[in-house]
Amino acid sequence: MVRFLLGLIVLSSFGCANKSGECASVFFGGEIVNPTSDYVVLYRNDTYVDSVRLDDSNRFSFTLQGIDEGLYHFNHEPELQYIYLQEGDSLLARLNTVEFDESLVFSGKGSEVNNFLMEMFLAYESEEPLVYNYYGLDPDDFSNKVDSLRHMKISHLNEMLADVEMSDRAFNLIKASVDYNNYIYKEKYPFFHRRKTGEETVHDFDNTFYKYRDSINFNDRDLTYFKPYFDFMKWHFGNLSYMQCMEDCNRDEQVGSNHLHFNKHKLHLVDSLVDEQDIRDVLFRNIAVDYLIKEHKSDPECQLFINKFNMLSSNGEHKKEIDDLYRSIQQLQSNHTLPDLVLKDANGQDISLKTIAGRKKNTVIYFWTAAKERQFRNTSQRIAELKKKYPKHNFVGINLKTSFSQWNALLDQYGLDKSSQFYGENFKEIQLAMVIDKINKCVITQDTIIVDGFGDLYSSL
Repeated sequence: MVRFLLGLIVLSSFGCANKSGECASVFFGGEIVNPTSDYVVLYRNDTYVDSVRLDDSNRFSFTLQGIDEGLYHFNHEPELQYIYLQEGDSLLARLNTVEFDESLVFSGKGSEVNNFLMEMFLAYESEEPLVYNYYGLDPDDFSNKVDSLRHMKISHLNEMLADVEMSDRAFNLIKASVDYNNYIYKEKYPFFHRRKTGEETVHDFDNTFYKYRDSINFNDRDLTYFKPYFDFMKWHFGNLSYMQCMEDCNRDEQVGSNHLHFNKHKLHLVDSLVDEQDIRDVLFRNIAVDYLIKEHKSDPECQLFINKFNMLSSNGEHKKEIDDLYRSIQQLQSNHTLPDLVLKDANGQDISLKTIAGRKKNTVIYFWTAAKERQFRNTSQRIAELKKKYPKHNFVGINLKTSFSQWNALLDQYGLDKSSQFYGENFKEIQLAMVIDKINKCVITQDTIIVDGFGDLYSSL
């Protein structure tokens, strides 16, 4: 969701700059068990704040002066998580990367807000399978079920408020963590219900089902980069676009038959309803990425869409990102040569992807990461099946978002063939060049010429 800017950026003036006296400092530190990186990096929205190296005891600490109150996130590759910081906080975190989110616990001043955010994050993850079972219910029964889940969280929030004082901005954020996840369930309902039941038409809804929409703030700057809020906005504008299109547009243009038309609806709705520039820009960016990734074509329609996006967006970084993505999609079309990428072998030596792919006539390139253990096991099993089916093919695994030492240890632990496994040091470069948009993505080549640049390990072979 968030495109992180990794270069050093001079922080803009903060909220306390006009106050008399010295601003209260903020301390954020902690301990990481089983670290997967040497560093912890702190961001405010999509802007780099600071980074620190773990000491010999795997501890870290930031001391920040005069920061703006609000939502931050810390990154310990390949994982990240939110924290809420304000002047005077002295926040300690402890986690084990084996279960990064589940083990993360905060203590010290400011811990109550942050522990509540973690509870809501984990609650949402754990209840998703339960809610998925509810999608087969009629609208009233579904609404009652998910509203009861929300009411339990609100009760928990009220209990905390009886003992803890917090700023209005902090309350707004943790209340949003409860509300917007609930609202997402309802925005998803028409589509998941139809998928579960096989019904051809979308239900009619009474006035209460979407009643929460009356209180939505489309311009809450504090929530711009907060995942529940952002995910709600994506689902909401997709829902509105679908319903508007089904009512107003002719059959040839309706959703499912014309992806360009549908995404132009979304651009128009965001342009009409959202005034806050940062929120507009991140939504425009998301719509553009979604369109290009799903189309993965190179044609005049794509260029028309990009032109419309460029006209609406005011963010130069986003415009460059979309142009770069489209260029990569163009270069991954059939009959193009593989991108010039440099990987590392198990000995740490550089080797080009073209050299690797040129070892056999037919090559299948796939991707994996240590952070997705289940996907890693499933992928390994699938590759073993494909090797039996295509014994003359060259199956090349590229590891991403893992430390080099951890990757090498995994090769030994699982007995992987080191001659066909390679390490991708620059994740962003590889992600962009190979347009890695899903966990089962593969690229199929013949004599280093692309046959299918947007393949799937389970359906393309």
